[in-house]
Amino acid sequence: MSQGLPAPLRVLHVDNHLLAVDKPAGVPTQADASGDLDLLTQARTWVEQTFAKPGRAYLGLVHRLDRPARGVVVFARTSKAAARLHVQFSGRLARKTYRIVVQGDPGADTGTLEHRLESDEHGSRIVAGERGKLARLDWRVLGRQRGRSHVEVDLHSGRKHQIRVQFSAIGCPVVGDLRYGAAAPLADRSIALVAWRLEVEHPTTRERLVFEAGLPNGWPWGPEIQLK
Repeated sequence: MSQGLPAPLRVLHVDNHLLAVDKPAGVPTQADASGDLDLLTQARTWVEQTFAKPGRAYLGLVHRLDRPARGVVVFARTSKAAARLHVQFSGRLARKTYRIVVQGDPGADTGTLEHRLESDEHGSRIVAGERGKLARLDWRVLGRQRGRSHVEVDLHSGRKHQIRVQFSAIGCPVVGDLRYGAAAPLADRSIALVAWRLEVEHPTTRERLVFEAGLPNGWPWGPEIQLK
């Protein structure tokens, strides 16, 4: 089902090898069964129009972000860049930091979550023993207010729905995330999860690049969640 005209693409960085953008919540990273305009298509169109590219511009998808989440997504503008970025993401050399608002309180100021996950087309679930793939993250609480906690997450593995599943498992589902136990949806059907910061090595210059997305305004991210 169409969601109407998309918001203008928010470009964080562009050069001959990379394009970094801030994906809005509700937009699929790549085409799916909904038929809604996806981020990859929108970004490719932006490149073609901005640089007057004849024909179809190359744009490589090297990682993904859940549809109801927002935040930094990086695309490769050449096949060489795509190959080198793929090595960084698959080898966990890219550093991914997220901001989330969860229901409840994790019970400490910092911690580590480690589980085994299995995934299918419907989502992910925690499994016992040595089944599944190892999922690990570190977290720290930035603020607490009115039954919610604002948490920063450093992701050490990239499993499907990992943050959402692991925080749900400790009784702190992401606000708005009905799939994994949230009490109620957000008005725009998003979830309170932002891919806030991404660090990668430039595929040709080897310079360390840092891209940041802004946080949403208003509830549940509003000023009553006081940051430390």
